Order: sequence, then C-alpha cells, then structure tokens
Amino acid sequence: MQDTTPQKARKKPFLPPQFVRAMLAGHSALGIAFAALIYIVCLSGTVVVFLHELQRWEQPNAPVVEQPLSPEAVATALKNAYQKALAANAVHDMFLMGPGPIQKRFLVSFHDHETGGEGNWIADQTGTLVAENKAPWSEFLGDLHMHLHLPRTWGMFLVGLTGVALLSSLVSGLLSHPRLFKDAFYLRWGGSRRLQEADLHNRLGVWGLPFHVVVSTTGALLGLSTLIVGVLALAAYDGDSEKAFATILGPHASEDETAAPLPDIAAMIRQIQAKTPDAEFVSANLSHVAHAGQIIHLGMRTPGHLAMSNTYYFDGNAKPLGDGGLETGSIGKQILGALQPLHFGWFGGFLVKVAYGILGLALTIVTHTGITIWLSRRRDAGRPAPHWEKVWSGVTWSQPFAFATTALAVFTVGEAYAIPTYIVTLVACIAGALFASEARIAGRLIRLLTGTAILAAVGLHASKWSGSMTDEVALVIAATFAATGVAFVVSALRPHFARAAASA
Repeated sequence: MQDTTPQKARKKPFLPPQFVRAMLAGHSALGIAFAALIYIVCLSGTVVVFLHELQRWEQPNAPVVEQPLSPEAVATALKNAYQKALAANAVHDMFLMGPGPIQKRFLVSFHDHETGGEGNWIADQTGTLVAENKAPWSEFLGDLHMHLHLPRTWGMFLVGLTGVALLSSLVSGLLSHPRLFKDAFYLRWGGSRRLQEADLHNRLGVWGLPFHVVVSTTGALLGLSTLIVGVLALAAYDGDSEKAFATILGPHASEDETAAPLPDIAAMIRQIQAKTPDAEFVSANLSHVAHAGQIIHLGMRTPGHLAMSNTYYFDGNAKPLGDGGLETGSIGKQILGALQPLHFGWFGGFLVKVAYGILGLALTIVTHTGITIWLSRRRDAGRPAPHWEKVWSGVTWSQPFAFATTALAVFTVGEAYAIPTYIVTLVACIAGALFASEARIAGRLIRLLTGTAILAAVGLHASKWSGSMTDEVALVIAATFAATGVAFVVSALRPHFARAAASA
C-alpha cells in the first residue's frame, strides 16, 4: 500500500551550496594573500586611534589647552612661528592646529621643501610658543598605519588596496556563511581549539560588522585618493589633475614671490564668526607665507557636523575665495569631510575613541584567527603546514613586540633607529619562530618578550619624566601600557602556572 502522507518540503537554502563554496574559497584566498598587511594595518590603526593621547604621553610636560582659541591667540601664534621660521630659513608653508574634541594641544609647524628647514612647536592658550613638539614614536606609529613607511604615495596606495581586500573579505565572508547572523551568539567553548577560534572569528565579525565595513571602506578611499582624483581628472577635467585637485582641495598658492605682509588671520576668523557665531578655529594651512601669491586654508568647526572642520579659502589680503563645503556642501563633499573622522573615530570625544579601539582590536583578532583557522583545517585534513604556522605566529606577535622595541630605541638612541629596529624585530621574530619546535611555543616566547619590553619602555619613560609630568592623560596612558605589559607576561606564562598548579 502506497503511503500518501504528505511529506514536508525541505526548506530551500537562501544561497545555493555551490555559490557558498565559491565564496568560501574566494574569502580564504583574499585573506591569505593580504593577511599580513591587513593585520599590520588593523593593529597599528587600533593604536593610532589614540594618536593624540600617545603624543601627550610621549611629551607629558607640554601645555594643554581646554578652551577654544581667540582670533588674537591664533594671530599671535602665527607671528611667533613666523619669527622662528625666519631663524630656521624655513619660511614657505605653515600649519596651525588648534585644540578641540579630538586633541587638546595648540600645535604649530613650518617647513620649506627647498631649504629643508622645518620646525614643530606647541603653543599655549595665548599663542606663545612654549616647547618644541617632539613625539617621534607616535609619529612612527602613525606613518606605519598610513603608508607603511614606504614612499608616501605608493605606501598610501598599498594601504588603500589593503582596505579594498579587507572589505572584499568581509563581503565574501558574509556570503560564505549563510547562518552567520542566525548563530550570532553561538559560542563553542571548551572543545576543539579550531571550533573555538572559528566561533570567535565569526562572532566578532558579525558583532562589529558596521564598524568593519566603515573602517575598511574609508581606509580604501583615503589610501586610493590620489588614484581616484586621477580618474576624476580624466573623466571630468580632460586629464587636468591640478584642476581636479583644486576642485576638491581648494585653490593653490601662485608663484608670485613678491614680498608681502603676514596675512591677518584674526580678521579671517572674525569674518567667518560674523556669519556663523558658534564656529571655532580648528586649523590654518598657509602656503607661500609672506609672499604675494599666498593662500590660506582656514578650518572652522561648527556643532552638529561629522567633518572635523569646514575649510574656508582666503588670499593674503583676507579676501574670501569660497569654502570646501565639507559641512553644508554637496553630499559628495560632506562624505569627503567625513572620511577621516569616520576612519579614525575622531568625531565624538574620548568615549568614541575607546569604542573604536575595542572594535579595532576585534577586527585585528578576526584577521589573526582567519589564518589560524585555515592552518588548522589543513592540519585536520592531513595537510599540515607547520612552517607557515610558525611564520604566522612570528608575524602576528612580532607587531606588538616591535611597537615596544621601537619605543625603547627612540627613548634611548633616537628616532633615526625606529624603522631599523622595527624591521630587525620583525625579521628576528619570524626567524626565531621557524626554529621553535611549535608555533605556540614561539608565540608564548614573543609575548613574554613583548610584555617585558612594554614594561621596560614604561619604566624608562617614567624615569625620564619623573617630577616633570604635568599632563594627567599621560598618567592614564602609562597605566594602560603597564597593564598591557603585565597581560602579555601573564598570557605567556599561564601554561606554566597551570602545569605547576596541576602538579601541586
């Protein structure tokens, strides 16, 4: 007798299995190809979120400015910096950055690309230049994230490609795991190490997905900006890249080298504030200072906008030449103004930075576990790659170790040794890992060295600035570094403690 009971139709999967397998293969290939670069950029970016705080820790006796600057204070700083630039034979371009929600110092710099003269100073609330601005280790970390210490254009291009690869990996990862959102809180602890890492990889990828997409997209756009402008020039300006750049970045200074007085920057600020009373000074970029062809790009911030500031253009006679539209212009210009704040978390004060730091660390872990999962799968399938396991352990754990050793090098022998120290640390960690019996053992040893180096750097910095550390933020950073160093040491020695407890 034939069974006529109706059978429940099997639910058709949202994505075909063949498509999922193809996406998984593409996801793995992208991750493997760019893994080291993505990891370095993600980890350094997590640290660089706190770049301004690191600068305050590195130079903890410089003045902190809590209130918005008056137009007169900005003018005073410009005059004082001009005198310093004359003495250094560096009167060409000048840059002033005022305090705000992102950072609390009044920074002044100048340089002349022909003579090589330059200067960097920190001013107080009145515009008096108080101390030279020296934070070479923080600058080293910033340059590592933004262009990997390669020639700037090529380095930024490579970082931009890394952002594209990261975004592509995120998309392919989503498409290759149809149950990713359904299993968003499913964690398998206490069993297979590979399953634990797979769950951690997937959960952190889902929980921080909006952040991951924003950071990778903005990073790609910032890194590839030169290429994008080149394409824009070909498409809209008949190949005239200078005109394309002027449209986006504003007018350039002319080559008229006739001597002229310093621009009245206070009058420019008051012009803007007459129309927008709540506008606050953020920055001033002066090209060809004290020459007839000089141009001033004045950054002013008003509440309620994501951009760090809107840029207003003036000639040397304080005549307005328009503005960049980064706050109230077209959608494209507002997006341009939002790229940097969104990428670094520099738009909502310290709590936003903390959130960016946590999410950035999560993205770094996602990158790290992606490769460890792939290597574990190879091992489980009978195709182990022990040498690559050791190399990956050396690459990943070398980075925090290299950050610490470069700090020690800068504090002891000078900033010229930062890049060589970084390279030597990276190579030594990878080579040392290859000689270890297991990747885990190499990782533990490097973590132990990392914790020791961090604590040594904190101690060396504290001894150098003992009795002269006036910035409270510097104390917070020092305590955070010390706790991080202890955490590295404990994580490295934990198996030893566990064995000792088991045998007791």
